[in-house]
Amino acid sequence: MAWALVGVLLFSFSVPLTKLAVEGFDPFLTATGRAVIAGALAVALILWRRVPLPPRQQLRPLLATMVGAVFGWPILLALALQRTTAAHAAVIAAFMPLTTALIAVLRTRERVSPQFWLASGAGTAALLVFALSRGGAEGGDPVADALVACAVVASSWCYVEGASVTKVMPGWQVISWVVVLALPITVPASAALWWGTHGDYEPTAGAWTSLVLLGVSSMYLGFFAWYRGLSLAGIARGGQVQQLQALLTLLWSALLLREQVTRVTVLAAVAVIVCVVWAQRARVPAEAAPQ
Repeated sequence: MAWALVGVLLFSFSVPLTKLAVEGFDPFLTATGRAVIAGALAVALILWRRVPLPPRQQLRPLLATMVGAVFGWPILLALALQRTTAAHAAVIAAFMPLTTALIAVLRTRERVSPQFWLASGAGTAALLVFALSRGGAEGGDPVADALVACAVVASSWCYVEGASVTKVMPGWQVISWVVVLALPITVPASAALWWGTHGDYEPTAGAWTSLVLLGVSSMYLGFFAWYRGLSLAGIARGGQVQQLQALLTLLWSALLLREQVTRVTVLAAVAVIVCVVWAQRARVPAEAAPQ
């Protein structure tokens, strides 16, 4: 559980750090740039540990994970944070554990209890009310909300795909190969974006620091601790720690970005977290439920 908590702690900085990074970099560059940093670390580690190439049959889920983890979540989140606050985005992103569970259920055709679907509907309704009410008028933007929602789906999908590969190789190797396989795209893309947008942005020391931290922690080392925690504690038990991520993100948004976290924002985050916990506890096969 401690390892899982370390992973969640590192992931909880992703939204506020991205908010700081997009103030000095093109949003697409914040995504490809942090992937290049993670990829450079992964190349060094793979060569040092002499890790063999992944089996050919694992390339499809690795590439699917790459699409969501390297491009989907970072790009969509960066575009959203140009229009909204980190605190507002954190509430929408709090739905990620439940979205991951939904995708896993649909992908594996797992039979779950009716309470799971009831909890999923309640969580969705809470998010819709929060979004339509513009989140207490703090950072509310329908386009930004849609971008964050799509980012959550992309991240959840890649999480499910990546988890399937951890059955045959350690989690740190999974994320390492994901960012290494992306290098033929992220390196030239980052170079082109840097030269093409350099005159439009003036990155500060804070923006540079945020970009580096995103590449080192959120894009790479966070997965080391997260996957290790899940392997030791079990996915169901270790995954419960992720409910703290939204509240931690709200805390960092207030401390690092000086954003005003309203009572409505906190209540919405708590409501979503309650629904997620309810759904995860109800996620038992229907045939295993007590008669």
